[in-house]
Amino acid sequence: MGTLIGHVAPGFGFLVIGLWHLVNHIKLHSLRPGSYTSRPWFPTAKLRRLELYLIILGSLASISMELVIGPEKHQPFDDDGTIPSNHLHNFEHASISLALLIYACFAIVFDRVNPRLRDEMTMLLAAAAFAQQLLMFHLHSADHMGVEGQYHWLLQTVIVVSLATTLLAVALPRSFLVSFVRSVSIAFQGVWFVVMGLVLWTPSLIPKGCFMNLEVGHMVVRCRSDEALHRAKSLVNLQFSWYTAAMAVFSMALYLWLSKVFPEEPQYLPLVKDAAREELEEHDLESQKKLMESDSFLHMGKGLRAIELER
Repeated sequence: MGTLIGHVAPGFGFLVIGLWHLVNHIKLHSLRPGSYTSRPWFPTAKLRRLELYLIILGSLASISMELVIGPEKHQPFDDDGTIPSNHLHNFEHASISLALLIYACFAIVFDRVNPRLRDEMTMLLAAAAFAQQLLMFHLHSADHMGVEGQYHWLLQTVIVVSLATTLLAVALPRSFLVSFVRSVSIAFQGVWFVVMGLVLWTPSLIPKGCFMNLEVGHMVVRCRSDEALHRAKSLVNLQFSWYTAAMAVFSMALYLWLSKVFPEEPQYLPLVKDAAREELEEHDLESQKKLMESDSFLHMGKGLRAIELER
């Protein structure tokens, strides 16, 4: 992060994962609403753990960019082995990627071992990753008072939703609404990352009265006056409001469309009856047979008596 590609690339990843979850949750609930259960991740047809592999690759790429490729010396430490001030944000961003890496790795392990609380433990790891993300952005070493800080503050509200719904999914695994909101919030994180990267690192999109300034080794948006700063923050708030409305419209439209594409599967009654019922029916059949046999013997007896009387 800290650059255009550093925001757009992870934002695209969050967006893809969020939309992937959203589509699959809607599909599962539409097909079988009675037996719906939330899942922390979704397998693909050809490569079961593709989602987790992509998270691992993305996390490793992010850590490499922050700590190896990005720094001028291709390592983030000072000559005396300490972390310099201009690389603090690199370690903060790498810590977020590390949390996602841990989540994906353990999700693969849980899927292979298949313990009793596989999905619950995977959800807890996802919640831990969101908690790490929230902590890093809340205590970010970057300026919290500028335009970038305003983007970060609003991003934290979305992360809180992702964290809360992930924890709720552990307690309410059959709640479709929890999974729906969680998926939308993950996708919204991706959208906001992309918007943040485009606006903060594209000179033509920087608010009027503001400019890009090199500070502590990376570019920061600064404003020439308090009025310009207030206007820039207000524009950020408006953007967040508009994108929130757009995400609401998009998610509801997607739900309506997928509900028609994947109608509920018909419920069939089981053809095989349980053992107790079969035994009861067999007992009834035997009773009926005995009754019929006794009736036949009775009729035969009456017939013999009639013949004897005639004689």
